[in-house]
Amino acid sequence: MKVFCGRANPTTGSVEWLEEDEHYDYHQEIARSSYADMLHDKDRNVKYYQGIRAAVSRVKGRGQKALVVDIGTGTGLLSMMAVTAGADFCYAIEVFKPMADAAVKIVEKNGFSDKIKVINKHSTEVTVGPDGDMSCRANILVTELFDTELIGEGALPSYEHAHRHLVQENCEAVPHRATVYAQLVESRRMWSWNKLFPVHVQTSFGEQVIVPPSELERCPGAPSVYDIQLNQVSSSDFTLLSDVLPMFSVDFSKQVSSSAACYSKQFEPLRSGQAQVVLSWWDIEMDPEGKIRCTMAPFWAQSDPEGLQWRDHWMQCVYFLPQEEPVVQGAALCLVAHHDDYCVWYSLQRTSPEENGRVHQLRPVCDCQAHLLWNRPRFGEINNQDRTDQYAQALRTVLTPDSICLCVSDGSLLSMMAHHLGAEQVFTIESSAASHKLMKRMFKANHLEDKISIIEKRPELLTSADLEGKKVSLLLGEPFFTTSLLPWHNLYFWYVRTAVDQHLGPGAVVMPLAASLHAMIVEFRDLWRIRSPCGDCEGFDVHIMDDMIKRALDFRESKEAEPHPLWEYPCRSLSEPQRILTFDFQQPVPQQPMHAEGSMELRRPGKSHGAVLWMEYHLTQDNTVSTGLLEPLEDKGDCCWNPHCKQAVYFLSTTLDPRMPLDGPRTVSYTVDFHPHTGDITMEFRFMHTPD
Repeated sequence: MKVFCGRANPTTGSVEWLEEDEHYDYHQEIARSSYADMLHDKDRNVKYYQGIRAAVSRVKGRGQKALVVDIGTGTGLLSMMAVTAGADFCYAIEVFKPMADAAVKIVEKNGFSDKIKVINKHSTEVTVGPDGDMSCRANILVTELFDTELIGEGALPSYEHAHRHLVQENCEAVPHRATVYAQLVESRRMWSWNKLFPVHVQTSFGEQVIVPPSELERCPGAPSVYDIQLNQVSSSDFTLLSDVLPMFSVDFSKQVSSSAACYSKQFEPLRSGQAQVVLSWWDIEMDPEGKIRCTMAPFWAQSDPEGLQWRDHWMQCVYFLPQEEPVVQGAALCLVAHHDDYCVWYSLQRTSPEENGRVHQLRPVCDCQAHLLWNRPRFGEINNQDRTDQYAQALRTVLTPDSICLCVSDGSLLSMMAHHLGAEQVFTIESSAASHKLMKRMFKANHLEDKISIIEKRPELLTSADLEGKKVSLLLGEPFFTTSLLPWHNLYFWYVRTAVDQHLGPGAVVMPLAASLHAMIVEFRDLWRIRSPCGDCEGFDVHIMDDMIKRALDFRESKEAEPHPLWEYPCRSLSEPQRILTFDFQQPVPQQPMHAEGSMELRRPGKSHGAVLWMEYHLTQDNTVSTGLLEPLEDKGDCCWNPHCKQAVYFLSTTLDPRMPLDGPRTVSYTVDFHPHTGDITMEFRFMHTPD
């Protein structure tokens, strides 16, 4: 059956109704899931298996039957481990129907259907009793309900319900315990992901400084955690102000509460500095003695950094304090971890909350609009002074004293830069209420509310009256739009340029004047694992899961690229970067599709895991901003990526299987098409066998 789905097209800006298969959402969720990554997580799998064996052994040692409930079973892997370890019966609960159906098949394929019952329900809906989903309560609770923040997937409410309704008192639990750790740091780089720094613009009249409004200065920031691969942040980018502090633990073998709570840890700063950021991670102990431990600690907090397990489904957390605070070496402070049922946040206090009687239970919420409009990488991008200087240099070459400027980008500072650099009049289109409110505050803080006009409407609805009857001589864009996910989604600027064509004066300049799409074949150090088939996992056949993911990818996603911040995922280039398509912003969007085809020679040995694609914006003839590669490739092919943008990755599925040999075709062919009516870019990359 087909269904109609509405979607906002990020490139054209229009709302489209598409006919999709009724299982389209299922295919997307499976294709983009972390199941493959988890199955490849050897450390996780081995530790769970050890913990399950130990728990079953303890129950059997007491002369009891081992009855297991596995909440969030996924592939059924942990349930099969439990039965193999000697469990008498296992109830495997999985709410996602396609996954539950796959678990049934995997369990049957491995010969455990008589000992494992898959229940396709949310755990809070499972019934216990003679006529229930479970005939009796279990005495072993196995779960994998964790995200990078530990509790963000609802682990606490699920555990709370399980102890009340699904398991016996004093049950065994795998994992047995989780502990959350934190470390206070000073980091200008990370702080730039949360606050707007003064922006310096060099003009013919001297330096002008764009300052943030007081509302942004006081704002505690976005309430959500920023989860990243912390091991890819250079140790020179932060200064440790505290030791690693164990903040709180959760014993999963006892009744768990999802109620809001806070935990205080007193410490003496290692050195004086500005407390800005809390780095956090957790570990889980699979047994009561804590001998079987799985940790998410970054390299500097690991006892064996060389044996670091790469994983993408669990990373590390970056939390921003509501305000930066000076700390003095040796002067005792209290770091306080707060949590509700789904979120964690931190505060720094001079005395323990128990002493002063003040406990801030409400999590921080943005009230300045900036954190709603700009994500963390966007804050970092705006705070990049080198990038600001590059745009200012380009503006100086295209601005004249009589320039009438129209700025089109979401919450961009370009309009203020254009004013400071001498434009006669500046208009900016802010289509959303959030960007309108933020820019109004920015202009007021910089005494520009009477100098720059905000137009709050969609560009295609622009009228001559909005521009006070004037023609635009300079159309500006970074471009940046909050709806963009893939690099080419910011081609929305081209569609805006086309929509406002009637408002452009004779000889009007468009900046950037053009954009180009670039591609390169790479070998990933680790990222390939998230799309690699697993086959066997700890002795269990999970080919059915591999096939399920492949079918979901073949449904559409294998023909599409996906966004990844590649500064977090090291890779080597096997080919030289190549320009694929060029988009001329001096002209309106063409009516006919654009097509490109060619090939890329693999000049370095390695596995061709995928093609990386990015956009470059040509502000002027000799000034280009890259959203991808920032520096020429090194001899070994190591890549330096723009840390403020996501690049697009097109995985080459035939090379993702680790059993594939390294040698193979040395040329990759490509076909890329730009469809102007939909704004879509479709692509295909294939290996070519080079004749001897």
